[in-house]
Amino acid sequence: MVRHGLPLRVEGPTETVPTAAADPGLAADGVRQAQQVADFLGAERIDEIYSSPLLRAVETASPLANRLSITATLVQEIAEWDSAGPAYVPVEELKKANDPRWQALRQGHFYDPEIDLTAFRTQVVGAVESIIRKHPGGTAVLFTHAGVINAYTGHVLGQDKAFWLALPYSPAYGSITRVIADQRAARSLISVNETGHVRDLL
Repeated sequence: MVRHGLPLRVEGPTETVPTAAADPGLAADGVRQAQQVADFLGAERIDEIYSSPLLRAVETASPLANRLSITATLVQEIAEWDSAGPAYVPVEELKKANDPRWQALRQGHFYDPEIDLTAFRTQVVGAVESIIRKHPGGTAVLFTHAGVINAYTGHVLGQDKAFWLALPYSPAYGSITRVIADQRAARSLISVNETGHVRDLL
């Protein structure tokens, strides 16, 4: 599971677009992070690439998909929990401003009370498990989001919080988290938040 690269900040809603969901692409450093992910994973045996349909994930997946001549499959269920929101502010900016949204996240909670953690985690786990079943003995790469990675790894480890990894940099932009699935349905985390390949951009 790869977290997308650094995205642009999107303010909203606006008078002209009062209800549109924010879907930012990558900032300049995010583009570089995506390329370094491709450089790092490009030598591995990869059978399939999956991506959240959100632009920041799609753009992060693109360099690796192009290198391996694999068309990324979009999976709505691994989109971020707040993907319908009208604004996107990178979490480190929320921290710098001591925004109430940051305070909620650092306590391990969603800042939108209408989002149900159990439902979100069930959605994420179902999607990831479906992908696992499609690739017995193989390797798939999922380009996704911090909330999704927290949800699936939290499920594997039995963590109750929505965000159990230390914020704001876990998982970091462009980081890799590896899960191995055996034939008995056991799931093990091999690594969490690998950042050596993007360390110069964090």
